[in-house]
Amino acid sequence: MRGLLQCCLVMGVCMFSKVPCEAGSFAYISLGGEKKIAIYQLNEGTGALTHLEDVSLEGGPGCLEVDPQKKYLFASVRTVSKFLSFSIDPQTGKLKLISSIPAGGNAAYIATDKSGGYLFSAYYGEGKVAVHRLGKQGEILEEILQTIPTEKNAHAILPDQKNQFVFVPHTGPNAIYQFVWDEKQGVLKANTPPKLSAAPDLEPRHLAISQDNRFIYFDNEKGSSVTAYKLNAENGTLSAFQTVSTLPDDFDGKNTCADIELSPSGDYLYASNRGHNSIACFAVDQKTGRLTSIGQAATEDTPRSFNIDPTGRFLYAAGQKSGKLAAFKISPENGTLERFATYEVGKSPSWVEIVKFP
Repeated sequence: MRGLLQCCLVMGVCMFSKVPCEAGSFAYISLGGEKKIAIYQLNEGTGALTHLEDVSLEGGPGCLEVDPQKKYLFASVRTVSKFLSFSIDPQTGKLKLISSIPAGGNAAYIATDKSGGYLFSAYYGEGKVAVHRLGKQGEILEEILQTIPTEKNAHAILPDQKNQFVFVPHTGPNAIYQFVWDEKQGVLKANTPPKLSAAPDLEPRHLAISQDNRFIYFDNEKGSSVTAYKLNAENGTLSAFQTVSTLPDDFDGKNTCADIELSPSGDYLYASNRGHNSIACFAVDQKTGRLTSIGQAATEDTPRSFNIDPTGRFLYAAGQKSGKLAAFKISPENGTLERFATYEVGKSPSWVEIVKFP
């Protein structure tokens, strides 16, 4: 009886109090092989995941993105070349479709600018980037504000922490395109120089930006490595100062890198190895930006995407071939990973997005 009364009391507070009830943490996983987004509740104490529901789509989803205010989730549905936006219920994690528009191609990566007013997109096959405006209710406006041809294999696009510059790594051309971002006009302009050639045989794929905006890290698909770049805060250009292998010295098989993430603290950096099937772990010297390898953690087959929860305590890596999600605890002492669970999530998971609501 006491438990029932407590439950009713809590429900009453949630319904009538002006003080908002505690929201939770959720994991959203793109399942390209099943044309859906799977939603999981994340236990913030243990890191355990509980499946809540699936959102069916008309095509296979790829990249997911959440706006800075954590109100909306955006998806690139690659097999039908569409962009979708959803509102997120912070109490339940459920998604409600807001808009669906033609994407203008097969967008490999999407990201909002820091204001949350625009959506950037990078197109792998078409070799271009584009800008869409976002409405105040989370809708993606259909008119494309800008399309800029680059080169094939544009693999990611992200603004810097100050919302002044935008970077687009390209694997095939082995280059990073550098843009100046005008938030007021909603326009990207080629920086000087417009692109930076990476060292031979690296092929930069994804990127992670330090919170102090001094350093940007690119994982190199072909090079099986991470390259650290210093960001010039005045002109938005990059200069490389270190490249570190993601593989152990005794590995001689085939491998390509996929995703890269910095821990929320900035003390650790992680990159995924497809072939070695591991998450490469690095300690970050935040004064110099330099990386020190702290080993690799075995994960599921073909870890294309992974994400770290906003508390920095857990890392979740999707095995694209195995259809499983590996869950790890992140050591607060040294940043190493300890797997504590494995989840069957479905066919061809291609993106993991973790969202924590206050």
